Amino acid sequence: MAANDLARRAVVTGLGAVTPIGNDAPTYWRNLVAGVSGVARISHFDPSDREVRIAAEVKDFDPDAAMDHKMARRMSRFIHFAIAATKEAVADAGIDFAAMAPEERDRAGVIINTGGGGLEQVTQGAETDRTKGPRFVSPFAIPALSPSMAGCLVSMEYDLTGPVITQSAACATGILAFTDALRYIQRGEIDVAIVGGVEAPLLPMAFSALGNMGALSKRNDDPERASRPFDALRDGFVFGEGGAVAVVESAEHALRRGATIHAEIIGGALTADAYHITAPDPTGRGAAMAMSKALRDADVAPDEVSYVVAHGTSTPLNDATETRAIKTTFGDHAYRLAISSPKSMVGHLLGGAGAVAGLAAIGAIRDGVIPPTINYEVPDPECDLDYVPNTARQARVDTAIINGFGFGGQNAVAVFRRFSVD
Repeated sequence: MAANDLARRAVVTGLGAVTPIGNDAPTYWRNLVAGVSGVARISHFDPSDREVRIAAEVKDFDPDAAMDHKMARRMSRFIHFAIAATKEAVADAGIDFAAMAPEERDRAGVIINTGGGGLEQVTQGAETDRTKGPRFVSPFAIPALSPSMAGCLVSMEYDLTGPVITQSAACATGILAFTDALRYIQRGEIDVAIVGGVEAPLLPMAFSALGNMGALSKRNDDPERASRPFDALRDGFVFGEGGAVAVVESAEHALRRGATIHAEIIGGALTADAYHITAPDPTGRGAAMAMSKALRDADVAPDEVSYVVAHGTSTPLNDATETRAIKTTFGDHAYRLAISSPKSMVGHLLGGAGAVAGLAAIGAIRDGVIPPTINYEVPDPECDLDYVPNTARQARVDTAIINGFGFGGQNAVAVFRRFSVD
């Protein structure tokens, strides 16, 4: 393999996570494999008078452990998650940005995405303005709510002067970070990127809106079994928070410094349903097109894929549509695929969902273990594929894809494989 080719290949060398089942990547992965649910009664506010009283919350998280106390107080919760996960990923990668020359840091970027940013700043600021007056609204409210501020603060933390990018594509948001990092490395514009997706959306107003939409599970008396992707008794998704961050480098850069390589990103694609503001196109055409385009971009045949990290929200429409799209893309091979949904355990993290899905794909490739879809109890005739029900499976995974399908018909897919220099 020529050195120039290695310079255009994107590999993952560091992982970090803050999730409802673990506030670091190893704990998240261990609990994902074990089938641990992070869903419980809402503690962020009193949900007693609501139809939906459950969520997948991040637990026992201390932002002061990741940030200066004063800065942590000024910034939003999604930024706290981003900084904590980034510091873990950078440590895992063993990369020392401080030792880099300025021109090397010019070729290091940050791509941290979120669906909504600091939404709590809007609600809190509006309430302060209404009850106390405009003089009492924090001057830091605007940067704290800005979706791009997580990436900006990460760039400042490590003095990285390459591109800082934030994109929002609803539930497909986290996947875009991986595909953007791949494109920038393929074009030779950067050598290193800190990439990820984070979200902290658990606000009363958001529960009200999604609940009134009929999107959320109302299985309040049995929260750990509420998120049940592909199961016939699924009744909606469980709202969640958190996210994940990865260090992505050119293979040449990673090998030169002797880094451990977890996996390689080899392709991706984006498409649109052009159908409805919230519902997926029931034919699954846009989702199937995203998977097919991603495989072509990666130069991977459908039968080379062994694992699909499904979007798998646990809503009646999404799971049936995704199953249909997988069949369209993979044909008969769809029945030989292992498919599982992390959302069965962590809920739906919106902008963070694709990032934690990426860590699931990387873990499966690295460790030869496919996490389960928990709470799969009653088969649905419309969902008749292998969803790795309830128990993790030992299996070699060389190539995996992650799916993300968002409101407005935004579809994103990324392809990962085991890294080899040859």
